[in-house]
Amino acid sequence: MSQVAGTSWNIALLQTDIMTGEPQRNWEIMVRWMEEAVAASVKPDVIVLPEMWNTGYALSQIDQLADIDGSQTREWISAFAKQHDIHIVAGSIAENRAGKVFNTMIIFNRSGEEVGAYSKIHLFRLMEEEKYLTPGEAFLSFELDEMKAGASICYDIRFPEQARTLSLLGAKILFVAAEWPHPRLHHWRTLLMARAIENQMYVVACNRVGNTVSDSFFGHSMIIDPWGEIIAEGSEREEIVTARIDLTLVDHVRNKIQVFEDRRPELYGVGFGRVAKVYP
Repeated sequence: MSQVAGTSWNIALLQTDIMTGEPQRNWEIMVRWMEEAVAASVKPDVIVLPEMWNTGYALSQIDQLADIDGSQTREWISAFAKQHDIHIVAGSIAENRAGKVFNTMIIFNRSGEEVGAYSKIHLFRLMEEEKYLTPGEAFLSFELDEMKAGASICYDIRFPEQARTLSLLGAKILFVAAEWPHPRLHHWRTLLMARAIENQMYVVACNRVGNTVSDSFFGHSMIIDPWGEIIAEGSEREEIVTARIDLTLVDHVRNKIQVFEDRRPELYGVGFGRVAKVYP
């Protein structure tokens, strides 16, 4: 078993290209990247994959290409996690469940046990996701090495309520899988840092690279600490982005600036807040 457990993790983000509509090639590519990650001189405790890595955004064909019940992904990722004694946040895949296709993140612990699955709840209209995908209906809080974490996929990070809810459930780290394209690099970096700062949590975000007919994906996968400091950031090419994080820093930051104790939730709900004066 790994000597690192609970509070200190080595993270590896697999910032890869994705072949649109070619699941078999994508499987082969991801196998090579994962094997490279675990063979590194510093073995990661957690590997994170990008969004929709099995099919890319081949939405017009997605019902035929999606992994049926995620069974192939589950079988392979579970075996890999157990074999290499490693946690895997398996990005997200196109998953066909009873004829409906979901954008689903699946998480496995060191023993190869599935500890959570999350289907993207906010579908991105600019990429016409709502026409082809079914939204999830629940957030996901899960545990790795008895440390609570949360799941988020791409467009989700524009909705601060999700990250805040997960932090209130005890999450100390937010894992994000994405296919986030140009020209919104500034949005990507700013939103991820904001989610880390306002929730005083680590944000670990894996974005793809490469080009499709309509989009250019810029990478810049990031690991951000609870102060909002970027401790690792990728380039715009394929690579493995790594960093070591100390999860005890989350408690330190939350004790230093007691945001959660100072919340006024009774004033936040729409229709419940008091407005001193509305100017015309």
